Amino acid sequence: MAKIDPYLNFLGNTEEAFNFYKSVFGGEFVFLQRFKDTPHGDSMSPEDKERIMHVALPIGGNLLMGTDALESAGQKLNFGDNISVAITPDSMEEAHKLFNGLGEGGNVQMPLEKMFWGAWFGMLVDKFGVQWMVNYDDSQK
Repeated sequence: MAKIDPYLNFLGNTEEAFNFYKSVFGGEFVFLQRFKDTPHGDSMSPEDKERIMHVALPIGGNLLMGTDALESAGQKLNFGDNISVAITPDSMEEAHKLFNGLGEGGNVQMPLEKMFWGAWFGMLVDKFGVQWMVNYDDSQK
């Protein structure tokens, strides 16, 4: 079965965003590469050289991955409305911890509450504009 690893694009603040996610989820980056460490890094501006080419943070059995989109290379983003990251925590305690952590400085769209399908579910947009869904089904435990 295929697994899904969300990949997030930012306009220059990938490092800040991923340090925030690391503070919420814990763990260590399994990969972090800057554009200066790529074959074309020498030809980039000093600012772009320091941006993140690729970063990966393990969360459970998945990876949260990201990069800085480079406006200097013509990359554009319609950020925040084209992806949601769905999280399935292992406990109610973890559901609250993740929901509250990700919601810090963000905007709760739907509070974490019991839903008609039997799970605890909530939606929010974090302070970086990323949409998150937390779904904990305590009937499966």
